[in-house]
Amino acid sequence: MNTPEENFAQLGLTLPPAPAPLGVYKPCLVDGKYLYVSGHGTVQHDGSLIIGRIGDTIDMENGKLAARQVGLAILATIKANIGSLDKVKRVIKVLGMVNCVPEFEKHPYIINGCSELFAQVWGTENGIGVRSAVGFGSLPDNIPVEIEALFELL
Repeated sequence: MNTPEENFAQLGLTLPPAPAPLGVYKPCLVDGKYLYVSGHGTVQHDGSLIIGRIGDTIDMENGKLAARQVGLAILATIKANIGSLDKVKRVIKVLGMVNCVPEFEKHPYIINGCSELFAQVWGTENGIGVRSAVGFGSLPDNIPVEIEALFELL
């Protein structure tokens, strides 16, 4: 059985830089055995953001990829703040927010981009937690997806 770090390495993906807070908050907070991760956006490898609205300038497939990119940003924050993905036991909860046109109804499909990544890193038993996926009329800087998460630590 592979560790989360080994699983991530096998995916052949690279992490973007851990995003710095854009306001008055902490990117993550450890409380006992829980790691709370603040809402993250679509930070790319060069530090820029994926911009746009699902159903307008971004289609569903690219929206799902944007959610995966948010998941990668969350993983970068975890590594930057606690040192290793191996210190996370499991995903408890994911809240996915989708910047979309009012007619868009496939919010869960978009957020699967992040949830599938977490399942690949921690396995289906520990990488899939409870989740909400909701639509919003706008998100900061016109990013297409914002995600916050709660993890249990070892």
